[in-house]
Amino acid sequence: MRPMQRWTSFAYALFNLTLAGLYVQAQGVEVTAHVLVQSNAVAGKHKDNPSSADVVVWLTSSKADGRPAATGHPGPFRLVQKDKMFTPHLLVVPTGTSVEFPNEDPFFHNVFSLFNGKRFDLGLYESGTSRAVRFDREGVSYIFCNIHPEMGAVVLALSTPYYGVSIATGTVAIHNVPPGVYHLHVWSEAAESSNPVDAERTVQVGSALVHLDDIVLQGVADPMQHHKNKFGDDYRTSHDTPY
Repeated sequence: MRPMQRWTSFAYALFNLTLAGLYVQAQGVEVTAHVLVQSNAVAGKHKDNPSSADVVVWLTSSKADGRPAATGHPGPFRLVQKDKMFTPHLLVVPTGTSVEFPNEDPFFHNVFSLFNGKRFDLGLYESGTSRAVRFDREGVSYIFCNIHPEMGAVVLALSTPYYGVSIATGTVAIHNVPPGVYHLHVWSEAAESSNPVDAERTVQVGSALVHLDDIVLQGVADPMQHHKNKFGDDYRTSHDTPY
């Protein structure tokens, strides 16, 4: 092989290796953890055998550079009303995106939220119609229907694409996290951390898979239970409503 050919072959191989390295770095690594929700010893604070599912774990960069975070999943996002239920019960969305609330029941619904994530009231709307809400601030929104007290859901708006939701076994995975230092955040509908140190927890991500220490939560009262209507009053009994 001529010297020029050898140099060309070497340069080509080096170029491919560099591209491969950049690709791996661009893809990031997987961060995994195990969530354990424990019963609270205080009577009435929890359901029996609390589930370790639907705990949201997310990472935010410790270096704020002023640039908007990637949105991750582009949507569309829908919280369907059918059979007097919201589906899905938990919806994680990028901050600033809109969520559709289609009514697929043969009667009226009135979707509202009076919590800190996003306050809104969609009013009465009939079967086969839909209304939308833009979740323009990060946070948790508990969603209810002003007619049917059994209906409840959660929309969690995040300004980071690096999040995961635990399954029934407590396993949670966050995919394609670039190298860096991150703050760890955890949210659960019916549990909270009993260790104040967890609020200051950081995660170092390099080039290899990261497995975090167990995330242990204590069961608390579920905010979905015994909630008020949009006027702050108790719901009427079922025989008082035509729906």
